[in-house]
Amino acid sequence: MLTGKQKRFLRAKAHHLNPIFQVGKGGVNDNMVKQVNDALEARELMKISVLQNCEDDHETVAKELASGTNAELVQIIGHTIVLYKESKNNKEIVLP
Repeated sequence: MLTGKQKRFLRAKAHHLNPIFQVGKGGVNDNMVKQVNDALEARELMKISVLQNCEDDHETVAKELASGTNAELVQIIGHTIVLYKESKNNKEIVLP
């Protein structure tokens, strides 16, 4: 579980990132969870955008992705989700 200070730190780091994945009409499926998990292992911090044609709301999508990848939900702002998961092999971000 992240503290408020850690979330603030991660939000600042994620500000300049562009969304890597888009969740569309199909919603969240097993293949997407696997790909997001692999990307989190490589990057640790990433943005995901939820398109307007997605049938689920962005909070449901964020919870499904966070629980499916065992990642921490840093922020939901508008239709953009920020996830963080500490990498096992190539750790770059040091939390305060």
